[in-house]
Amino acid sequence: MKQWNKVVVLLIWAVAYGIASADIKLPSLFSDHMVLQRGTNVAVWGTASPNEHLNIRLSLQGSSTGQRQVEVKCTASGDGKWKVYLPPLQAGGPYELVVSGENSGPVTIHDVMVGDVWVCSGQSNMEWSVANSANAEQEIANANYPNIRLFMVSKKVSDVPVDDPQGEWRVCSPETVRNFSAVGYFFARELHQHIKVPIGMIQAAWGGTPAESWTSKPTLESDAELRVILDNWKKVIEAYPEALKRYEEKLKQWEEEARKAKEEGKPVPRKPSPPTGPGHPWQPSGLFNGMIAPLTQFAIRGVIWYQGESNVGRAAQYRKLFPALISDWRKAWGIDFPFLFVQLANFMQRKPEPSESAWAELREAQLLTFLRVPKTGMAVAIDIGEANDIHPKNKQDVGRRLALAARAIAYGESIVYSGPIYDRMEVEGNKVRIYFKHVGSGLVAKGEKLTGFAIAGEDGKFVWAEAQIDGNTVVVYSPNVERPVAVRYAWADNPDCNLYNKEGLPASPFRTDMPNE
Repeated sequence: MKQWNKVVVLLIWAVAYGIASADIKLPSLFSDHMVLQRGTNVAVWGTASPNEHLNIRLSLQGSSTGQRQVEVKCTASGDGKWKVYLPPLQAGGPYELVVSGENSGPVTIHDVMVGDVWVCSGQSNMEWSVANSANAEQEIANANYPNIRLFMVSKKVSDVPVDDPQGEWRVCSPETVRNFSAVGYFFARELHQHIKVPIGMIQAAWGGTPAESWTSKPTLESDAELRVILDNWKKVIEAYPEALKRYEEKLKQWEEEARKAKEEGKPVPRKPSPPTGPGHPWQPSGLFNGMIAPLTQFAIRGVIWYQGESNVGRAAQYRKLFPALISDWRKAWGIDFPFLFVQLANFMQRKPEPSESAWAELREAQLLTFLRVPKTGMAVAIDIGEANDIHPKNKQDVGRRLALAARAIAYGESIVYSGPIYDRMEVEGNKVRIYFKHVGSGLVAKGEKLTGFAIAGEDGKFVWAEAQIDGNTVVVYSPNVERPVAVRYAWADNPDCNLYNKEGLPASPFRTDMPNE
């Protein structure tokens, strides 16, 4: 009987100890082949046994213990959480990151590089893979860049911020680059070739998603114009049960119609789409919580962003929403990092006469963000879109233009990184003179003559205009407009336009008659 009691006591002790102790765990951002951000304090965090003493060591891979790069100690809190900061590191590697404790471990992460980490986020044009881009097979075959590392965040919608992005680091190679963001990869390649340090790219993108999905709830709640987004989503959720019921009825009807169509050899009718509701990627803040929040303790150099298509038609709101998103992310990271983005490309059929354009209005909202928010850069893509495809395949030029912005804004290089940007206008009789910033070494027209300009008189009716480059300005006029008051350039869904600087960067679309905010 005494022997039995001893066994029971041992079992109770083992169970209790098992509950109290835990293996050392780190978020998936800390895995083999990772990149740590150089030149700043780098957080390392995870969980262990409550109150466990831990040792975190970063050393050159294969070195002896006497050649340790850095070592930090800490004690886990009562709930097992721990966090330390490594001092600023210089670019290089590979290193080993070892986390060991008195009760568990060690956990060893191999092939760690130190360099620059960038987040690439947005909707489908950022998610668009190398495999689906121009010259894909050659690009994939040549993608041997062992010092570029790729991390793809798992897609997740969440009501609350989550802790782990659920992914893994992979060394850039023909085997790993195929399904990665083309814009992210081409940006990393350009940057790596110029600054010569390891580059880590973290992809957090989801096609068809609006900017509000990527913005935190406190930020949306803090502004009356943005709170409308939350109010509208609340109505969607309230209507969801009835919408789901109608969908299920339509689905049953479709299943019967599809069965009959197949039996009769006829085309199967289109399957109904489920209603928008809980867990949908359009949920305001849902993607911030699920895909961005788990990254915000990880030190980064900056962000590249390609999004806006899903906000077309709401440009006035986007003028406030987009800068709010940028401020939101910088606050979440606690870093005033460079935020570089792509202005929407040309898309859809061309129109014979000047007209209004929701796409042009969204591009204008993006331009205003570039002009007003510090440490932002904008890659103009008005010349590389495709009329019949919202996903232009030329992602190489997009990556190159973003990398130019990074080199200027993030790395301080004195280079031309933007195409001409409208500055101001002056009326000279029946002509208007347009002044630009970012003219580089001069303005040029790609083609026989300058196109894309329209002019209007006091009646507000725009007509196509003649335009000529005069030094670093453009003179615009029309024989049909005697007293001009406004000029527009590339103001269309898919404009015919050809103004560049001599460095080969296209001018941003603009209108001088922008309404007051």
